[in-house]
Amino acid sequence: MTIVWITIIFILSMIVVLQYIAAKRRSDDLKYCYNKLTSIMENKSSEQLMRVTDDVSIQKLLTAMNLLLDANQELTAHFTRTEIVMKRMLANVSHDLKTPLTVVLGTIEMILDDPNLDPEEQERLLRLLHQKALEIVKMIHTFFDLAKLESNDQDFPLTRVNMNGVCKNSILSYYDVIQSNYIQPSIDIPESPIYAYANEEALDRILNNLIDNAIRYGADGKVIGITLRSDEAFVYIDVWDQGKGISEQHHDLVFERMYTLEDSRNRSFQGSGLGLTITKRLVEQLGGEVRLHSKPYVKTTFTVILPRATY
Repeated sequence: MTIVWITIIFILSMIVVLQYIAAKRRSDDLKYCYNKLTSIMENKSSEQLMRVTDDVSIQKLLTAMNLLLDANQELTAHFTRTEIVMKRMLANVSHDLKTPLTVVLGTIEMILDDPNLDPEEQERLLRLLHQKALEIVKMIHTFFDLAKLESNDQDFPLTRVNMNGVCKNSILSYYDVIQSNYIQPSIDIPESPIYAYANEEALDRILNNLIDNAIRYGADGKVIGITLRSDEAFVYIDVWDQGKGISEQHHDLVFERMYTLEDSRNRSFQGSGLGLTITKRLVEQLGGEVRLHSKPYVKTTFTVILPRATY
């Protein structure tokens, strides 16, 4: 009987010891997690929690914490990129508004300083004032449009749209500009109708932005084109040119707010830098995507992909 009691006491003692060891290990693991997390947050490092443990609960906790650290790093990187873009945007907005405003103020001073100004010269200056004022209004409207798109404050109901007609009308609306720049248009739109789920107002803005971009940056290639094609699930619209193109390192940046190529600050390339950003937002609101492929002075293509309407 005594041996039985001794055995029971021994077993209970072992259980208590094992529980104590397990509790101590768990306490050490939790202490490590706390100290490591504190160090990571204070130093803003990209480290992760690395701890070897047999405790399944601690393993799950470590995995969850590492996922949160990854999410935090991604959020921090996104915030940093956004901050850089916003600073560049403010600088570019200031530049783009300052240029026409300087002309406006200078022209007004010329008119005020010379009350005996020749009527023809006065009319020329007033027309210049009107033109620059329209540029400023257009720029402000562009900023406002992007703000509405990014706040989802603009609704584009989807309907079944005949893409053939939309594409033809868009390229034809630029006929005079294309001709005056001695550019050869290439139009590849099939005779058989192709339908997509889209919104005509949004499509007009998308295609106008892309065609305007092709003329602005690809005119030196002397050819711009529009191609409409489809497969069983999607409709594809290619707007392309054979100009200087966009280098690969800039492909992911051209759709950012206020991003422009190096020489876009030159007068001949001047623009708000928001056209492609607005285009991307509009395409996404239509449930599609826009892609870029560019080989400088060979072919630069922006492709809009939309769900096809099969009935």
